[in-house]
Amino acid sequence: MSGRGRLALCAFAATLMASGALLPLVDPAGWILQAALLLAIQSGVGALARRVPWARALTVAAQMLVTVVLLTVAFARDQAVFGVLPGPRAVQWLGELFAAGFEDVGKYAIPAPVTDGIRLMLVGGVLLIGLAVDALAVTFRSAAPAGLPLLALYSVAAGLSEDGAGRLWFTLAASGYLLLLLAEGRNRLSQWGRVFGGVSRSSGGLAAGVAEPGGRAFASLRTGRRIGVLTLGIALVVPAVLPALDGGLLAGAGAGTGRGGGGGTISAVNPLVSLQNNLNQPEDREVMSYRTNSAAPEDFYLRILALDQFNGSEWRPSTRRLTDVPQRLPQPVGLGSGVAVTEVRTNLTASPSYQQTYLPLPYPATEVRIGGRWRYEPEGRTLVGDEGQTTGDAKYEVSSLVVRPTADQLASAGPPPSDLAREYTQVPDSLPDVVRRTAAEVTKDATNAYERAVALQDWFASDGGFTYDTTVSSGTGTAAIGRFLREKQGFCVHFSFTMAAMARSLGIPARVSVGFTPGTFQSNGSMSVGLRDAHAWPELYFEGVGWTRFEPTPTRGSTPSYTLPDAPTGSTDDPAQPSAGASQAPSAAPSASANCPEQMRRQGECGPSALPGAVGPTDPGTPTRTVVLLGVAAALALALPALPLLWRTRARGRRLGSSAGRTPADATARTLAAWRELTDSAWDHGIAPDESQTPRKAAARIVRRGELDGTAAASVHRVADAVEQALYAPRPRATTGLAEDVLAVRTALRASAGRPARVRALIAPRSAVRVVWSVSERWAALVRRWSERPGRDRWAGRLHGLSRRRG
Repeated sequence: MSGRGRLALCAFAATLMASGALLPLVDPAGWILQAALLLAIQSGVGALARRVPWARALTVAAQMLVTVVLLTVAFARDQAVFGVLPGPRAVQWLGELFAAGFEDVGKYAIPAPVTDGIRLMLVGGVLLIGLAVDALAVTFRSAAPAGLPLLALYSVAAGLSEDGAGRLWFTLAASGYLLLLLAEGRNRLSQWGRVFGGVSRSSGGLAAGVAEPGGRAFASLRTGRRIGVLTLGIALVVPAVLPALDGGLLAGAGAGTGRGGGGGTISAVNPLVSLQNNLNQPEDREVMSYRTNSAAPEDFYLRILALDQFNGSEWRPSTRRLTDVPQRLPQPVGLGSGVAVTEVRTNLTASPSYQQTYLPLPYPATEVRIGGRWRYEPEGRTLVGDEGQTTGDAKYEVSSLVVRPTADQLASAGPPPSDLAREYTQVPDSLPDVVRRTAAEVTKDATNAYERAVALQDWFASDGGFTYDTTVSSGTGTAAIGRFLREKQGFCVHFSFTMAAMARSLGIPARVSVGFTPGTFQSNGSMSVGLRDAHAWPELYFEGVGWTRFEPTPTRGSTPSYTLPDAPTGSTDDPAQPSAGASQAPSAAPSASANCPEQMRRQGECGPSALPGAVGPTDPGTPTRTVVLLGVAAALALALPALPLLWRTRARGRRLGSSAGRTPADATARTLAAWRELTDSAWDHGIAPDESQTPRKAAARIVRRGELDGTAAASVHRVADAVEQALYAPRPRATTGLAEDVLAVRTALRASAGRPARVRALIAPRSAVRVVWSVSERWAALVRRWSERPGRDRWAGRLHGLSRRRG
């Protein structure tokens, strides 16, 4: 097979291996066979077209034309001209099918069924990526950029999959790309004709000569394979051993949203996977801390955004318009003047490792003072980072309202505005009947929307027999809601989304907020918010009060006072003004009371039984074994960067400090060691060795590229002359002072290099790669010796003789 044919085959294999990352997204997976067949035809057409002496762009055009015909035959045969050609009807049908597939993607949860539209998107996407890979790697002979479309294919699968694409699919995709690179490298080497091994990397240096006759010394190719396998191994192992916050909305860098000026939009994201990951973290790491002068910090939820669209497969935020952040945020929607409110001030600090796009805020915030590039989404009262702005290490001050509606005010709330009710009471047609039926049964004794909402909250939190469990699958579609009502096990995602869906089925506007519970009170007066404080809760709308928090999740958060049986019915107060000074420390957690309602007692919201302010030890401390392991790991992490420096220092001392021997072989070894140190010193300063050149030409190259003066240049040439004497002279003359010459050249190279080059030559010398080469060669020698052991031959002979006697 020709080099180009081998490269085309590898491009086909790389595309197919990267396409495997799409398999977990749909069920069944038979579509991959159809994609493989069409991709093989597309690659074959490219291989035939490249045999024609025409422009390379025409080859790509021919493949594109064949791809369109293949998709037409596979998906629009009845609408095509003669069943093959893509006429107007076929193009229209393919467009409609693609639009249907796009809707199906948003409708179904993963794994989605393979509808005709989804199949077209999958197969068409694979063919498009395959065409790009084949064009870049084979037609234009540049395999390295072909990794970009392969990465795009894998990234789409990893982004859509709930748990990422998985290590298996990453390994396949990366292996396919490495295979493509190695095939291109072999093809380039083969164009030079017979390949010689060049100079050995072992201690023999230049004396090793060329490859053995008849051998195939593909040294560069072997090195490429080893580096590729090593890189792939590091990519797989390092993420598994390094601790890091999970990505996503709650603990990672979010996607960029807005743009500058007065426009921009906020796109839909799904934070639920990261929320469940944060709740299941083995270590509760702090993401934020804050101080507030709120009199009730146990109700101080930090809200990130609201999920207000329910399409049957998931809850997600709507696409909203972004504006500049106003100096004073507008009055919350629906909040009337008769409701008691108090304005409080809070100072918040985000951890440097907590980097996401949405800014956690108490709801409803009235004023936000923060530096950086932030945009405002009015409907959800959310601040969104613009042009890469994140919350990492952010320090900001927020003024917010503590809204205290009474039970009477909520019970007497009027009907919501028609447009708001129409948007926030929508439920998909796929919503199971058990949701509506259960909601009606639970609220049968209620006489108004408020009583229905409280009945739903109490049923989930205490009366319905539900169990809090963070290990349950985090699906939020209609099927997951039905399963949750049947099995009665889940965590905040299931409780909040199911209650919101039930409220909508009863005509109560509802949405779900995602953020953090108040956190833990610290001895210094601040509140600490950790990963395990990630939470989701429903918000229901009541005219005159606005969006109101409810808490259906047992053992999590705090039950709002206005939903308790003894909710106050006092008169309203004027909004309190925030103090002009620094924020005060939050009050301690409420103490236990004999008058605590039974519902709050079951949820653990009655406070500690100890005296107020007494904080008992809750952490037994870090085990000694963990401390030792972390210490060892830290020491290794600090020592790793110094390993190349230590190796080069030891190698330089060994090469230049060897004692004088008595035999000519000893003199030759010293000379070659000095030459190796000189070329490695030049390599460390950016002059890569070229072992195809003679010592004299290599010396001239070092002098020229190193810009060495007369003294240093003379030292380089003296060492090169000594090497030629040692290798080629019948009786080499004795040479002294080589170590001094090498050190003089090294000093001159350092003087002529810039400061960054000098630092790199010292800390990360390029010639340290010889360690990897040495280990690889020793491993190959060990394998070779094992395969050639005499014992193995004796056993083989005995078995052969035994078989002959039996014959």
